[in-house]
Amino acid sequence: MHTPTSPSPTTAAKRERRKEARPGELIEAALELFVEKGFAATRVDEVAARAGVSKGTLFLYFSSKEELFKAVVRENIAGRFAEWTLELDAFEGSTDDLLRYCYKVWWERIGNTKASGITKLMLSEAHHFPEITQFYQREVMRPGQALIRRILQRGVDRKEIRPLDMDYAVYLVLAPMMFLMLWKHSMGACVPDALDLDPEKYLAMQADNILHGLYTAAPSPVTPPA
Repeated sequence: MHTPTSPSPTTAAKRERRKEARPGELIEAALELFVEKGFAATRVDEVAARAGVSKGTLFLYFSSKEELFKAVVRENIAGRFAEWTLELDAFEGSTDDLLRYCYKVWWERIGNTKASGITKLMLSEAHHFPEITQFYQREVMRPGQALIRRILQRGVDRKEIRPLDMDYAVYLVLAPMMFLMLWKHSMGACVPDALDLDPEKYLAMQADNILHGLYTAAPSPVTPPA
């Protein structure tokens, strides 16, 4: 028998499940607020209130706002690189197929989600917060560039694209993604139809532009003099 003040097994189980879910709820609330307000303007008590817990509860899981931000980045972006690496390892199509697939997957999993707002936040506030900037560079920028480098090097090795200066070629692939993230969280957020932009069509055209510029060109025919 249970005393009137003792929780039933069902109630205790619900509380335990709720406790296990709290880090995820806090991360989701933090993501929303970081994207809406920026890093500097977001307060931990706002995050706690949006997640439906006290500020003290938040600090049980995250020791500071910086650690909470790192958890947001790992959950929504950095933690996906292992999955993407496995997909790249298993991919059997051409460089054309691979680049188009990568753009499509990136838009579905990152670009068209709240997580893409983190990039705009970093561009806006990086110079004020060197610790989180170094963290973002280490866990997002460098792995992302390394993944793109692998995609391009795969094309070179298969003789589908010409040899490239990889240190700069990665930015050819990154540039359309950066544009879309800025558009989505600036002009696109305020006036969605301002550019009449279809992100998927835009990425397809950028892939065409990149690939036609990188493919091995056939020798031009020699035109005899008039």
